[in-house]
Amino acid sequence: MSGLSKSEREHKLMSSAIIALSMDAVQQANSGHPGMPMGMADVATVLFNKFLKFDNKDPNWPDRDRFILSAGHGSMLIYSLLHLTGYKAMTMDQIRNFRQLGSNTAGHPEYGHTPGVETTTGPLGQGIANAVGFALAERQMNARFGDELVDHYTYVIAGDGCLMEGICQEAISLAGHLKLNKLIVFWDDNEITIDGSVDISDSTDQVARFKASGWNVISVDGHNDKKIAAAIRKAQKSDKPTMIACKTVIANHAPTKAGTSKAHGSPLGPEEIQGVRDAIGWSHGPFEVPEEVYKLWARGGRRGRSAKTKWKDRLKAHAKADDFNRAMKGDLNAGWAEAMQVYKDDLAKDMPNLATRASSGNALKVLTEHLTDMVSGSADLQGSNKTKTPSTPDIQAGNYAGRYLNYGIREHAMAAAMNGMALHGGIIPYSGTFLVFADYCRPSIRLSALMNQRVIYVMTHDSIGVGEDGPTHQPVEHVASLRAIPNLHVYRPADAMEVAECWELAVKRKDGPSLIALTRQGVPALRDDASKNWSERGGYVLSPGEGKDDIVLLSTGSETHKAIEAQKELYKHDISARVVSIPCMELFLEQGEKYVRSVLGKDLPKIAIEAGIRQGWDGLIGRDGGFVGMNSFGASAPGAALFEHFGITTDALVAKAKEMLGK
Repeated sequence: MSGLSKSEREHKLMSSAIIALSMDAVQQANSGHPGMPMGMADVATVLFNKFLKFDNKDPNWPDRDRFILSAGHGSMLIYSLLHLTGYKAMTMDQIRNFRQLGSNTAGHPEYGHTPGVETTTGPLGQGIANAVGFALAERQMNARFGDELVDHYTYVIAGDGCLMEGICQEAISLAGHLKLNKLIVFWDDNEITIDGSVDISDSTDQVARFKASGWNVISVDGHNDKKIAAAIRKAQKSDKPTMIACKTVIANHAPTKAGTSKAHGSPLGPEEIQGVRDAIGWSHGPFEVPEEVYKLWARGGRRGRSAKTKWKDRLKAHAKADDFNRAMKGDLNAGWAEAMQVYKDDLAKDMPNLATRASSGNALKVLTEHLTDMVSGSADLQGSNKTKTPSTPDIQAGNYAGRYLNYGIREHAMAAAMNGMALHGGIIPYSGTFLVFADYCRPSIRLSALMNQRVIYVMTHDSIGVGEDGPTHQPVEHVASLRAIPNLHVYRPADAMEVAECWELAVKRKDGPSLIALTRQGVPALRDDASKNWSERGGYVLSPGEGKDDIVLLSTGSETHKAIEAQKELYKHDISARVVSIPCMELFLEQGEKYVRSVLGKDLPKIAIEAGIRQGWDGLIGRDGGFVGMNSFGASAPGAALFEHFGITTDALVAKAKEMLGK
């Protein structure tokens, strides 16, 4: 390294450590992506050494800068950084066990498993869309608590694949519209994807694209540390989000594979690795880092600890310290449960006949008035979803103190941004769209569940009751497919009381997401008992039969009143039917066998009625159980006519019960 200045030598040593650890770990695992970490080592070194605000001894310090590796396949970049900067959990043994069962160095970064990893990435585009939520949460929390407590940046490394994904355009256009100027994205412009050069599949002018979306754009040599630092300083002064286009070479310094797709997703091989070592002057063996390099990397952590100490002093003196700490812990405001009880008592008296989406809107008026961390939104369907309340004024560029986001027609980015807001902390995000468009949100819903995040999805127009809009807008398979996602609680409440109960459960749940499926059409009130939350165990006996039960009718949502009507009709035929409401199948199946048996009865025939497909119900009704529902797509007609057309009726339920009982 002769001929280099002191700062150049130090940068070279630090970035070389990233390169060495990344290629050695991938080689040992015989699996992984060495090229991106090697190509972005210079950018990451400048960011972590000179700019990123963090404390390795307190990875969850609320006012830290957030670093998101959207190009999650290059996970050895973040693992190397966490190890070198002294995160206790990221030992050299963890680096050696890259991609092995039981390690915290998974093939793609996983939130909750690895301290310092802010979000689970790997599905390309999710990280950059999460980052929009992080940056938005920072601005909203800043508006609530001021610069003294909330003043940090969100940095992202994204590759060509991230930028090609459709969710990326949704996300960057939203960020540009909102002028999220504390969001800085580094584009790893290496012109390589798995299959070869980017130009075989894409010719987008990304610089022009980001500018057109309202971003500040800076282009730099991604291997020039001084120019990278200057670009970051300039970005920090921008009044817009910034994309720094970093021209890089994938697998930089590799003698034959640098700049080729061969370095994207495969180990380099021993000869190529030795060639890299020779090129960068790294004489140390695999997984060997000299003490001098560790000392250089420790500087960033010391800088962050000093900033945190000053922040803690400001927090102690802040008038809103208690509220800030409560919000960041995810605890709910005092008094909300009492307010909801008053609301439910009124429902028990009034017994309103309402569409459950309207009941949801009414419940939200109470909740958002008393739960100040709830931030709402809709994908251009507020009038239908009923997610906006008098307590949730708009958030717009330059005015982040509101609590309602106009996401526009960006369902996927909406869901991903909500993940980012939840991960940031201090916010309980919920937003709405039509249930059929859950398909546009599904990858992010799955990640909500995977990361155990309190994100609430409000999905209205939940069946053929949508009516004349036709089969494109009528969910049929959607509830069943969403129930298939582990750790997602899918609620389909039957009336206003169950809606209120499901909302109570959703806001209290800290360890996973909830999705509330709601009707367009009106439904009758079924319960006048608000003494407790009957939905909290997922299912319960809504109406016991007269005398000894002969059959059990199970239902959810808008079909539950049909089960009650069928119960009355069956009684005329000397058949005692028990009606069971299942507002959340996942919660019900989590209950002990004793409770489930007490609700479903012992060895009684069972029929389920739901305006969807049968899949998922056999676990409750058995393969021999009856089912009244859908087995095809819908049609264009008024909703009531469609229920008749597809046989989801009281008469059909009665006939099925009599058939099963041989009467």
